[in-house]
Amino acid sequence: MTELYDRLHQYSNSDYYGFHMPGHKRNAERFGSGLPYGIDITEIEEFDDLHHPDGILKKAQEEASRVYGAGETRFLVNGSTAGILSAILGCTRKGDQVLVGRNCHKSVYHAIYMNELEPVYLYPGFRPDIQLNTEISVSAVKAALNEHSRVKAVILVSPTYDGVVSDIRGIAGEVHKRGIPLIVDEAHGAHFGFHPYFPESALRQGADVVIHSLHKTLPALTQTALLHVEGDLADRERIFRYLDMLQSSSPSYVLMAGIDRCIHLLGEKREELFAPYVEGLEKLRQRLAHLEKISLAETEHYDRSKLVLSVAGADMTGRELYLRLLETYHLQLEMAAGSYALAMTSVGDTEEGFRRLGDALEEIDRSAGERPAGAAGFTGALPKNETVLTSARMEESSGEKESVRKLPLEECAGHVSTEYAYLYPPGIPVIVPGERISRESVEMLLTSRSQGFSLEGMEEEGSIRVWING
Repeated sequence: MTELYDRLHQYSNSDYYGFHMPGHKRNAERFGSGLPYGIDITEIEEFDDLHHPDGILKKAQEEASRVYGAGETRFLVNGSTAGILSAILGCTRKGDQVLVGRNCHKSVYHAIYMNELEPVYLYPGFRPDIQLNTEISVSAVKAALNEHSRVKAVILVSPTYDGVVSDIRGIAGEVHKRGIPLIVDEAHGAHFGFHPYFPESALRQGADVVIHSLHKTLPALTQTALLHVEGDLADRERIFRYLDMLQSSSPSYVLMAGIDRCIHLLGEKREELFAPYVEGLEKLRQRLAHLEKISLAETEHYDRSKLVLSVAGADMTGRELYLRLLETYHLQLEMAAGSYALAMTSVGDTEEGFRRLGDALEEIDRSAGERPAGAAGFTGALPKNETVLTSARMEESSGEKESVRKLPLEECAGHVSTEYAYLYPPGIPVIVPGERISRESVEMLLTSRSQGFSLEGMEEEGSIRVWING
């Protein structure tokens, strides 16, 4: 018996008594069985140590590496964030220049801040007809690398929160010509490569470091993820050293057992998991293709597990559709944007769930009016801001209180921000510290706020700190 989950249950049913952490002592009788107290242990004999694995956890990580086709894989119990931070810090030195997709998750920007890196941004394309930011092109990466010779690593997100996939194979080819690593945040693509209906994983396309959030699209517990390293361009020793620093020194065995169980399912029951899911998903997609005002939006290279429900042809906003599905039909979607709402699907979905969503959308579509001709559309393109200060200079100026003041969002255009501002979800910064705030960024934030979206990253709601000497 090698699977961690089974070993934990076997131990739970044994007569071993724990004079060790955690404090609930696996006493389900006293504390109830609603939480998995029985299998929640610490690093005790025969259960290995995630930070120095040489037993069951070492074997479990090796199996994950085999299933995904990676050189080495590490379990993440602090989510993909810990993996992204470790990957970037391990592949760069303080002050290095990096090429970064401007649509990356906020954790990428935190790594840039921590290592005082100099980012060169790559902006995705944008399709006005479906109001979606698209992929980052191979040609854009090539041009940026030709222009910026000091780049030490390239960091991209693929797929995006909306399911848009970039040509990782082509990008990896250009990046590797420079002898530098390509780091791909594939958090939303942990299911890639396990069925031909979905795109190929970045690991199979030449990426050097790939981070997967198992819990986003696979049957795994929240906060569980994987960090994969392939080839010799990425410094594994430094990446894993940072991972030891950034991950909890008391990793949850419940979470690790969840990772192990998920990997077992992928390795042993792949067809059983994916075949009925893909069949049901495709039937739902075909059904939704007949809607008249609501439509499915997707780009040329796309993860079809994501259902981007565009309301560009209906007399409602994405948030209104989101709230109607929630309040009237008790269907909780992942998120809403100005022109669409996003439903995430996975192997955990049921035929009943797909039927309910299809029924609800057909009913809403029948009752919705058409968007009047010439009516104002939505602006979903990622706005551009000029980078004025590097992370190092921002750090120097942050302590100069007389150089910083707060301005209402309405008045901050043209000033250099000392704070982040982003919509959550998806957690992509609209404004980054050190950037001169554009009028487009202000308009996006104000419009989003008026539609009921949450603005985060700023110390005080409705205002942002700016550098008055900028």
